[in-house]
Amino acid sequence: MAEEARSWNFDVIVLSSGRLRQLNKYIRTIKTLIHIFRREKVEIVLNWMGKAHLYGGIAAFVANVPSIWYQLGWPEGWAWMDRIITLIPSVAVFTCSKATAQLQRRLWPHRRVDVVYPSAALEKFNPETLPPPVEARRQLGLPESGPLIGMVGRLQRWKGMHTLVQAMPRILERHPDARAVIVGGRHELEPDYEPWLRGLITRLGLQDRVWLAGFQKDIPLWMQAMDVVVHASDREPFGIVVVEAMALGKPVVAGAEGGPREIITEGVDGLLAPYEDAETLARQILRYLDDPAFARRVGEAARHRARDFSPEAFAQRVLDVLQSFEEMPDRIAPEAHEKRRDG
Repeated sequence: MAEEARSWNFDVIVLSSGRLRQLNKYIRTIKTLIHIFRREKVEIVLNWMGKAHLYGGIAAFVANVPSIWYQLGWPEGWAWMDRIITLIPSVAVFTCSKATAQLQRRLWPHRRVDVVYPSAALEKFNPETLPPPVEARRQLGLPESGPLIGMVGRLQRWKGMHTLVQAMPRILERHPDARAVIVGGRHELEPDYEPWLRGLITRLGLQDRVWLAGFQKDIPLWMQAMDVVVHASDREPFGIVVVEAMALGKPVVAGAEGGPREIITEGVDGLLAPYEDAETLARQILRYLDDPAFARRVGEAARHRARDFSPEAFAQRVLDVLQSFEEMPDRIAPEAHEKRRDG
C-alpha cells in the first residue's frame, strides 16, 4: 500500500507501531506523530478505523490539531474499545452506514457523526475486462454447466456460510444440477468453524454439491464464474463484497440487516434474506434461478447501483464533510484556523 501511494506521488511515512500492549512503542509512535503533525503544519487528521484513533487522535489532541476517525464496525455500547475510542477528542466520526451511525450516536460523549459510505475497487470488478462466466469457470476448473451459487468471505460463523449450505437441499429439489462454492480462508479467531462447516456438508450429503475453495487471490474471476452471489452475514456494517458482486452485474442475495439493506433495494437491484434463515435464503436464490429474465434485470440494475460506491464517489463524500468544517469554524480548533489564515 505504501508503494502504491508513493506511485501517486504522495509523501509516505511508515511507523513501526507494534501492538497496543507494547507501551514503549505506543508512546514512541504518538511522540513521532506529534512531531510530524507540527512539522508539516497539519490542519486535520483522518484516522482510518477506531484503532488508528488511539494513536492519531491522541497525537492530534496534544498537537492541537482536529481529528476525525472512521467507525467501520458495530459500535455497541458494551464494547469497551469503542467507548474508549469515542472518549478521545474528535470533531467528527465517519460511519460506514446509517445503521452504524445510529449506534455511534448513542455513545458518550456525543460526537458529530457523518455517514460516509466506503467504496469498492470497481475497475477490478468490471465484467467487460474479465472473461465470460463459462470461460472463468474453465480457468478455475469449475463445472461449465449448471447454476453456480457462490459466497466470498473469511470463514467465520457470523458470515453465515452455513446458511447457504443449509439452503442447498431445497435448491437442489428444483435445480438438481446446481452447485455452490464458498471462497474464503480459515480465520484465526474461529479455527473450528471450517471443520464444523465441512462436517455439516457431509451430514447433509452435499460433498459433490458444495465446495470450500479456501483462500483465493483472484476474487473478481471467482465472482465472475458465479450465477448468483450470496452474502449471508449477521448485521454486516457495510458489505464491500455486495458492491463488488453488483459491479459485475450479478444477482445478489444479501443479509437483511445493516449496510446491505442500505445498498440494495429489494426486488430492484438485489434481494435480502435474514441471518440464519435458510428457508428464505433458498427462496430468494430460487427466484433468480427460476426466472432468468428477472435475474438479468436485477443484475443490470445492480451494476448501475454499484457506481454509487466508486472511489470517486467516496472521495467526494469525504470532501463534502471536510468542506463543511470550513463553514463551521467553531468545530475546529481556533489555532488551525489561525494557521490557515496565515497561509
